[in-house]
Amino acid sequence: QVQVVESGGGLVQAGGSRRLSCAASGIFFSINAWGWYRQAPGNQRELVATVNSAGSTIYADSAKGRFTISRDSAKNTAYLQMNSLKPEDTAVYYCNVGYRTGRTTGSSTWGQGTQVTVSS
Repeated sequence: QVQVVESGGGLVQAGGSRRLSCAASGIFFSINAWGWYRQAPGNQRELVATVNSAGSTIYADSAKGRFTISRDSAKNTAYLQMNSLKPEDTAVYYCNVGYRTGRTTGSSTWGQGTQVTVSS
């Protein structure tokens, strides 16, 4: 069983910055990928950014140039540094962790989410 806990959400003014953290714990062989997603009221959950075990990253167009995803493998933690925040970034941010459970098996787990509210 793997647990994923996000933290770092809160209220921030437009133009400000916020860093989210995502910590994974439990029993797993290795983590394959970390992903940050967000869901605003009335909208579907959408990808923000991902990073895999090789360090390759993917960003949504809305996040490019403003957000940076990173990971600390030793701490089993990933981060999402968000700069130049806009009111439209307001959402619940979720972390998804993909991990290996065996030589050829794997799974993924979602965190409970952390609210980010950007005031204008």
